[in-house]
Amino acid sequence: MPANSRHKHLAEAIASTVCDDFADYNQEFRAITRRALVRFENRDWKGSQRDAVERIELYDIIVKRTAVELKHRLGHLCKNKTLWAEIKAYFAEKIRRFPDPEFYKTFFSSITRYLFDTVGVDMTVEFLAVDFEPAPRHVESPKTRTYRLRTTEETLFGEILNHSAFATPFCKFNDDIQFITKEFNAYRNNGDFSGEIIRVEIMNPVFHQLTRAYLVGRLVGTHNTVPLIISLVNGPEGIAVDAVMMAESEAGMLFSFTRSYFHVDLEQVADSVAFLRLIMPEKSAGELYTVLGRAKQGKTVRYRNLLDHLKKSSDQFVHAPGDKGLVMVVFTLPSYDIVIKIIRDHFAPPKTSSRQDVLHKYQLVFKHDRAGRLIDAQEFRRLTFESSRFSQALLDELTREATESVKIQDDKVILKHCYIERRLTPLNLYLQTANYLNAQKVVYDYGQAIRDLALSNIFPGDLLIKNFGVTRYGRIIFYDYDELCMVTDCNFREMPVAQTIEDEMRAETWFYVGENDVFPEQFISFLGFDRELESFFMEWHSDIMTARYWRDLQNQHRLGQVLDVLPYHRYPGTHRQD
Repeated sequence: MPANSRHKHLAEAIASTVCDDFADYNQEFRAITRRALVRFENRDWKGSQRDAVERIELYDIIVKRTAVELKHRLGHLCKNKTLWAEIKAYFAEKIRRFPDPEFYKTFFSSITRYLFDTVGVDMTVEFLAVDFEPAPRHVESPKTRTYRLRTTEETLFGEILNHSAFATPFCKFNDDIQFITKEFNAYRNNGDFSGEIIRVEIMNPVFHQLTRAYLVGRLVGTHNTVPLIISLVNGPEGIAVDAVMMAESEAGMLFSFTRSYFHVDLEQVADSVAFLRLIMPEKSAGELYTVLGRAKQGKTVRYRNLLDHLKKSSDQFVHAPGDKGLVMVVFTLPSYDIVIKIIRDHFAPPKTSSRQDVLHKYQLVFKHDRAGRLIDAQEFRRLTFESSRFSQALLDELTREATESVKIQDDKVILKHCYIERRLTPLNLYLQTANYLNAQKVVYDYGQAIRDLALSNIFPGDLLIKNFGVTRYGRIIFYDYDELCMVTDCNFREMPVAQTIEDEMRAETWFYVGENDVFPEQFISFLGFDRELESFFMEWHSDIMTARYWRDLQNQHRLGQVLDVLPYHRYPGTHRQD
């Protein structure tokens, strides 16, 4: 508790205001989240999309509103650091026994960074990364429903579905139980689960993500414990089980940094994150906070983890593997799995977009359904690092080509603006060393990624394989957003047929091409696959190379349809088809 001062009552009052405003934000966040159940039951997918955007925008709205109010109340004391140090101390004491106190600290720091335009970290007026308690690895009593095997597996899985308590009924309840049992036995036969079932623990709230709902938990056996995630869809006839996931890799892909955020109403998020890490131990707390919709907390944890790693390591930031970008300077720390992207001051031809265009594209992705195919790029401002942690070649390029975003001051590198993403293996580099079977899998998934993005009304713009990355699960992700646009904004055309020999022989284009014109027939010519992989790609995805495919999708989007993107990394014939 701070010492007495002439500003004591004011400091206490401001601390209470910040605390109350976060509580209001949290209440509204959860109110939006709770709509997901009714949206799912009513098949109101457009409403789900609106809720997702509203909830994403809410944090910055509340931060700005609170900061403006405090600026007005404090007047000339608004930037008095002595006062804010007292406010911080009262605030820390006030939230000490609150659920998820780390969320309150992040909110407080968002307010002070807004007011002070803080460069780096100011320990006087904000909570440092080291002030945050990491999410616990273990949960003694997670809030779950527990089911025990008393008779048959079918009865056990029937109990689980019965307790899901939707207003809309299951349309094929007995078939669903048989399907879950069949999937369980398949996992057991494959060796993913061994022994007998001791119990199943299912988290109390249902997880929602656009058109699907998920029962999330774990299956505890005599020999091992595995995830148990049951995916539900709601069609015209009612609710049905769509898939069962019992592999850590499948759970990891569902709770991925490429997914739209879940809508799940959690009393205490840290406990839920800890439970999820029991079934997905490779997931960081930051990634799970983010995918649960607590994006600002995810950023805080990611930054804290980066600072912790820098203290324990000595390698330098260097250019990231892959082709040099025309729009971004991209660098990485070899010992850590992130990349940092900085917008260049000027873009070399043939790029024609502006800095503002690029910022807009990243904002679009942040608020849009990422369909499991767009990487979550977290935006940071005014970060500072020791210049000694940068290679000379990287420092030279940053000072030469990114002065709007980077400032070198004494022995510090100040990143005025940047994006931090998970590091992936560029697809073109992956194919250089992959065996043919793995190459086939990623080439198939590259085509599927284009389809999934198109279903969510996203056209990548630049389909070069260097702009796509491969995750540790072998999933293809798009990460170069400067030419990204909506499918409905494009004019997909067939290639005109030359009318004369002269037209056919011309090096330059002999017909008019509009700004938004796209010729899908040309896609295959610049993908860079060898002959065998190109033939394999065309076997599965030749329709992507037709204007008709894209125009048909445009028509569906313009009619307001929400098109379903299968959120499972499975190849043809391996998901449920009734």
